[in-house]
Amino acid sequence: MTIRKLAEVGARLEKSVMALSSEDLSPTELYELYEMIAIQILDSYFMDYPEDDLESYLKAYLYLKELELGLDL
Repeated sequence: MTIRKLAEVGARLEKSVMALSSEDLSPTELYELYEMIAIQILDSYFMDYPEDDLESYLKAYLYLKELELGLDL
């Protein structure tokens, strides 16, 4: 698994969230949107990645996003 391939997943997640979000979303709502799209990506692409690589990457990504948004989930 290359870092570049996982970085593309992160870029896809960010692009999808930006396309669906609005300025009036609370940090919690924005995080929930990230989570929803991450689940969709995982469901769609899990076969393209070895074992739990994609799931682990998305969990870490969401955790960092949680910290960035100042949430304590």
